[in-house]
Amino acid sequence: MTMEETKLTFERFEKKYLLSAEDYACLRQRLDPYIEPDVYPRSVVCSLYYDSEDYRLIRHSIDKPVYKEKLRLRSYKVPEDTDTVFVELKKKFKGIVYKRRLALPEATATAWLAGEGRPEKESQMTRELDYFLDSYRPIPKLYLACDRTAWRAKEDPELRITFDRNIRWRQTELDLRAGDQGEPLLEDGQVLMEIKIPGAAPLWLARMLSELKLYPTSFSKYGSCYKRFILDEYIKGVVLHV
Repeated sequence: MTMEETKLTFERFEKKYLLSAEDYACLRQRLDPYIEPDVYPRSVVCSLYYDSEDYRLIRHSIDKPVYKEKLRLRSYKVPEDTDTVFVELKKKFKGIVYKRRLALPEATATAWLAGEGRPEKESQMTRELDYFLDSYRPIPKLYLACDRTAWRAKEDPELRITFDRNIRWRQTELDLRAGDQGEPLLEDGQVLMEIKIPGAAPLWLARMLSELKLYPTSFSKYGSCYKRFILDEYIKGVVLHV
């Protein structure tokens, strides 16, 4: 797939399921007749999340508002300066996810988000990002990586199912080029499944999830890290500063 063929705009429903090792093994066996490997079936997904100094974006997000948005820099391997990465602006309104992203060399993307340069080509996406950057003054706040396998439905390639293992995070070395190491976020054996689909799930999938008693969760990687590992330390820092 060439860069021109890479999809840069998404509008879809996304449902997440936190699976035990046993749930995953059972589900994968039953899914096998219906799915096939996606275009990029295996990858190391590396994400750098940006937020305001006081974590305004994630604090708003975990309150479960009708509308929320976030900014991240993403790659599908540990990149070098000239490798392509994606600047992603992700918005969610009434359960529908709208994601727009711009493909840029890593060094160009990092400089732009730091206010030290900008892409040569102007577009609607660059204008949206400029407005976002001006509104929030975001800085890198959290690095997340995971080992992903990606599948799509044989009868409907727009239905994608991903499985994320070994989700890890760090708050140091906030640079995609610094490697994919980090502290574990999930318990041993847990797998995060995400179903991405433009409309309603097909009957075979809905029935399968129901029979296995698998139910969606509002799990957020960044939100979970913030609540479990960052919030208390941030509050302590604010109190000490006051």
